Formats: sequence, C-alpha cells, structure tokens
Amino acid sequence: MGFEGETWYVRGAAPVAVGTGGDPESRGDAESGLDPRLGGGGADIGEILIDEADFPWLSGRFRAGPAFGAVEDLFARELALAEGDDAAHRSRWEATQAEIERTVRLISPDGPVAAFLLHIRGDRAWFRWSDAPFDDEGDEGDEGDEGAGGAGG
Repeated sequence: MGFEGETWYVRGAAPVAVGTGGDPESRGDAESGLDPRLGGGGADIGEILIDEADFPWLSGRFRAGPAFGAVEDLFARELALAEGDDAAHRSRWEATQAEIERTVRLISPDGPVAAFLLHIRGDRAWFRWSDAPFDDEGDEGDEGDEGAGGAGG
C-alpha cells in the first residue's frame, strides 16, 4: 500500500505554548522550524518508522521522544487491558483508550488523523487509523489482536 518507509508522529494533544522562551523548539509556532503538519507542535512523544502494512494495521519501529515517559504507563496499561477478555477488562480498556485519545495525537505524513487505535510496546508500535471518527460500535473490534500488523509481542 505504500506506507513502508513513512514516518508517523505521536504528539501530545495539547500544543506547546507559543512564545515561551528563546528556544525555537519550545515555541511550537511556524518560526520554530517544526513541521506545520504536526498541528501546533504538541510534546514529542515519539516517531514510528513504518516497516509493515497489513491492512488495516500499520506497524513499525517506535523511537521514543522526550515526552514518552509521561505516557509510557498509559500505553502499558492499555495493552494489559486489551489482553483481557471479560466485560470488566473491556470497560477499563475503553476508558484507557479514551484517555489515550485525549492525551495524544497521531500524525501521518499528511497531517493529524481523525481517529486511531495505537499500541506501543518497547521499540514497536502498531496502529490503525481513519480520516473520519470511528463508529461507536465498530472499527476497534480487534484491539487486542497484537499479531495484527505483525507487531505483536
């Protein structure tokens, strides 16, 4: 599908405050040198270099950014809950996934995506995404499928 070799970005949902000092990277504006497609320069959580596309999943090497430590436990909790198969796990997984969606943004080479389901474990990340918000019922039905996209375990 042509995704291999692309770099996708994981950024904090809250943009960096503009004009917060002399360091261009801290400003998050067009003059900072940050790619304007990143939607305001949220905290650098990491980058994913895509090395496998297995529709609808993309997967690749994850390189943690300086802000990854702030969300690392959130992603670990999400994966642990995704592995459970009872209703209690599902409910907690949904709440954790909603927290991820509020906390981070996934940015394609063309700009931020509207919806995503992102897993990060160690130096691997795998995700599915959409240009439109996911349905309430669907599009996340196999969130626990760690083998999807070839990036499990």
